[in-house]
Order: sequence, then C-alpha cells, then structure tokens
Amino acid sequence: MKAVAYQQANAITSNPTLVDIEIQPPIAQGYDLLVRVQAISVNPVDTKIRKNVSAEPDQWKVLGWDAVGIVEAIGDKVSNFEVGDQVWYAGALNRQGSNSEFQLVDERIVGHKPKSLNAEQAAALPLTTITAWEMLFDRLQIPKVAADNTTILVIGGAGGVGSITIQLLKQLTNLTIISTASRSDTKAWVEQLGADYVLDHRQSLAEQIKLLDLTAPKYVFSTTQTDQHLADIAELIAPQGHFGLIDDPETLDIKIFKSKSVSVYWEFMFTRSMFETEDMMKQSELLNQVAQLIDDGQIKTTVSQVLSPINATNLIKAHQQIESGSTKGKIVLHGF
Repeated sequence: MKAVAYQQANAITSNPTLVDIEIQPPIAQGYDLLVRVQAISVNPVDTKIRKNVSAEPDQWKVLGWDAVGIVEAIGDKVSNFEVGDQVWYAGALNRQGSNSEFQLVDERIVGHKPKSLNAEQAAALPLTTITAWEMLFDRLQIPKVAADNTTILVIGGAGGVGSITIQLLKQLTNLTIISTASRSDTKAWVEQLGADYVLDHRQSLAEQIKLLDLTAPKYVFSTTQTDQHLADIAELIAPQGHFGLIDDPETLDIKIFKSKSVSVYWEFMFTRSMFETEDMMKQSELLNQVAQLIDDGQIKTTVSQVLSPINATNLIKAHQQIESGSTKGKIVLHGF
C-alpha cells in the first residue's frame, strides 16, 4: 500500500524529510477496523512528532491523526461497525497514522461519518472535535445551562481546535463567548462561528477584558501560546475560575492562580487510547453525537484548504503551513 513516512526525526526543511513509500497493509484483529483512507487532515501534533520522534531502527514512521474512510475488514471483537461503513476518527498516538492507504484503528475511538459531509469536509474535524469536547465537558465540566452572564475566553479561536470549540459552545451551552484573533480575516471567521466578542491576542487580554461590560470569565481555554498569556489569564479570570490548556509551554508556573483558587486542567486527547481507559468508548460516542449535530445543521466543517493527492509533496506543504502559525481552520488532503 502507499504511505507517506520518515525514519529520522527532522526539520521539515531537511532532505529527505517525509517521503512516499510502499509497505504491506496491516491485518485487523480484536477491536480493530481496517480502514481504506479517503481523506486526512494535518494537526500541530504531526509536526511535533516529526521533529522529535524517530522511527524504530530499520522501520518507517507514518504520521496522521485525522481520517475519514471506508471499513474494509474488522477484528473478531468488533461489534459497532460493519464492512462498508464510512467512518471518521483521530486514531492513537502509539500506532501507525492515517498518512497511508489503509490504517488499523480501534473501534472504541471511531464514529460514523456525518452523512451530510463529504470525506474532505469531515476529515477536518475528528481530532479537534475530541480535544474541544473533552476540554469543555470532561475537564472544565462546563454545564449545558450555566448561570446568566457566565463567560468563557477562548485563546486562539481561529485555529483548528478553537474553531470547533466556539461552535460547540454556541450550540450546546448558554455561555457568552469571548474569542481571540489577530487579523481581519480570522476575526471575521470566529464571529461567523459564533463568538460574541473578539479580542486581539497581540495586545493585553486583561486590559481588553476590562473594556467589555461583562463579568470576569469563569472559564478560560488556551489553545496556543499559553506561556505568553499566563499573567494576563491570572489577572482576568474570575475567582474560583477554571483554566484549561492544550499546548506545551516550556514552563507552567501556576502559583499565580493560588490567590483566586483557580482550577487548572490539561487536555490530551490521546490519553484514553494510549492507556485504554475504561471510558475509552466515550470518544466514539462523542464523535457520533457531533456527527448528528452536523447532520442537523448545527455544526459546520472547519476545513479551509484542500490538497490532493495525499503524498509527500503535499504533506510537506501542509507541515510548513502549520509551523508558520498562520493557519485558519484546517488543512485537508484527499485521495492517494
């Protein structure tokens, strides 16, 4: 089967970096689905792994943690899917990724693809959807109906995770949504998705919050550059507030939150699959719930760019754009 892979951790400008290869297709066992991949999307985790993790000696490492495809075969323990089903998922960090014609994925982290979206549109969403959902409802434990005037600040609202976070908040909660964006096009994007107010994250967030006639945010979700905004967050968040992050700052001194008794949460969407937790099936369930929201017209895809085919040349372009930090929505690749 065709795949895009690498052997040594490297910069995207290295030669070679990602390359086109041919490898044997895997065999489905246990809870596994063997999926023929139709479309994928690229996330920051792809670039982080490529830069820091090499393949095992004499082996190839296949990246990719977002996919839409068709079930070609199932393991003997599979109970929720059949051959021919169209599925979407984000996969597991400790298995080969979706940048290949066929991929094995545990059914407990797979959902049925939204019927109203094509493969490219759907491929933009699984990883960011799981990340956003788990942060909002499992980590921060935001209620579907909060007290009036409860606010949340989403830092980096125009990115992949921010784009689905705003939509989930708008459709499933009554919170007032404050997002950040720094350019006119990204500001328009987050407003279109449902943000009630938009701040410029190049300026002091605390000072901008003071200018809004709102209660202090009870919730703050930082999707990027947390280290640059930490002091601002501590100043603007409400006493006994809840702060969550998903990025990887070099240091994270949370002592500045002590006086306000702020709770701090870190979300990593691969935790359930990596440790095969008892509630691993929750990822399948939430993907199915969001698929229904999409088919009901409440959530829309966050794809902003589609490249074809899925090959090394196009994946290198996507990695370069992700690393530039200027991506709006998601970059999707379609077809081998």
